[in-house]
Order: sequence, then C-alpha cells, then structure tokens
Amino acid sequence: MSDIKITIIDREGVEHQIDAPTDMAMNLMEVVRSYELAPEGTIGICGGMAMCASCQCYVLSNTELPEMQDDEEAMLAEAFYVEDNSRLSCQIPMLPEMEGLKVKLAPES
Repeated sequence: MSDIKITIIDREGVEHQIDAPTDMAMNLMEVVRSYELAPEGTIGICGGMAMCASCQCYVLSNTELPEMQDDEEAMLAEAFYVEDNSRLSCQIPMLPEMEGLKVKLAPES
C-alpha cells in the first residue's frame, strides 16, 4: 500500500486530512467519493469524463499537477464559480508526487 497525505476542504468548509492510495489508479474525485466528502450525486456526475464540472476544486497548495488538457479547459470555461486555481478533480491522478496536495471543493452549481 502506497498512500499519500492530502487535505480536502469540503463544501461546508471542514478540513479533512486523508490518506489517498497511489497504487489503485484513482483520481482525486474518486478519493472524495470514497471518503464521502460530498453528498452522493453531487460530485462526479459524469463519471469522471471531464464533462460536467461537478467535481471542480480549487488547488490551494503548490503541488505540481499534470497539465490541463483541452477537454478540462473547455469544461471549466463553461462552469460556475471558476477561479484561477480551478481544476476538475477527476483529472488529477493520485500519484506519489501529489503528496501534500491541498484542495477545496467548489460550491455545488
């Protein structure tokens, strides 16, 4: 088991320090769902295909993330509550280099 420590601030403002597995090919949205940090049916509605922005989050740490792809950029261009540090959590893979990642879930649109 190869876990990393990350911090997720839920939509109520509660900070959760959690262990995220890096050996299960999970993305951040799946980690949020597995820890039930957002009500069922309010995050990852499209199943992680970068087609709905329900999993939008704000990256608060200086963690190096994979470059944003065109589909993620296009979805964020249409989403509500977008900030300069917005990303779709379904597009952030849980990798060892994500250790220390801190994000805040965007408000539900």
